[in-house]
Amino acid sequence: MDELFDITGKVSVITGGAGILCSEMARGLGKKGSKIAILDLNEEQAKAVAEEITSHGGTAIAVKADVLDKNSLEKARDVVLQTYGEVDILINGAGGNKKEATTSDTFEFFDIPPEAIQWVFNLNLLGTVLTTQVFGEVMAKRGEGVIINISSMASLRPLTRVIGYSTAKAAINNFTAWMAVHFNLNYSKNIRVNALAPGFFLTDQNRFLLTDEATGEPTKRGRQIMDHTPMGRYGVPEDLIGTLIWLVSDASQFVNGIVVPIDGGFAAYSGV
Repeated sequence: MDELFDITGKVSVITGGAGILCSEMARGLGKKGSKIAILDLNEEQAKAVAEEITSHGGTAIAVKADVLDKNSLEKARDVVLQTYGEVDILINGAGGNKKEATTSDTFEFFDIPPEAIQWVFNLNLLGTVLTTQVFGEVMAKRGEGVIINISSMASLRPLTRVIGYSTAKAAINNFTAWMAVHFNLNYSKNIRVNALAPGFFLTDQNRFLLTDEATGEPTKRGRQIMDHTPMGRYGVPEDLIGTLIWLVSDASQFVNGIVVPIDGGFAAYSGV
């Protein structure tokens, strides 16, 4: 079992690595012996995460990168290769939502500006595609690697209000399956592409929907979520780590092109 889940020495590149969920992924992989490259627009925050990992005996670097700028990604790739020599694991974690692409009691669907929808699609889908082009090419030339995209349960069961985010993450699911097949048929049978679909985790992108800014108490929507999650709580970042390590290790060596829900039973519950 130790050998199946062993990722010691594997090089992991994580976009959005300074964020709440992806920084925890970086820590989790670092504790298992993976060499981490934290890519983020916020270089200072990325450095803080890298320093935390190294202070606990791990290996990590911070690299500034814009997932919507291919040139920026190529420069980041060069830094990673110069430092570690290879790329074994890519986690496409950069993503998020935008308040202007979300309906509310005072903001109707008809009022959503197209540029807000475009912003959400670009960050979630295009940012994943461009990063996979840049770092996936390294894997294609080498003939092996693992790519993990970050989807959402909103992609499988579209949620009210978050039109931009739900549809963008649905596109991630399709891209995950397409890329898994494409790599295997055109480059190598030893490249796998899968996705994680977190349920309700309290992060900066959804906090304005789930908690009252003034009181910190759950909003009506937040209470609905709790009522429809059989495990009765939001996910915490640590809840992602076990599944992530399974997917990037040899323990899942015949798992390819799937989206794994991590949602506390939300999708399984009909509300009755």
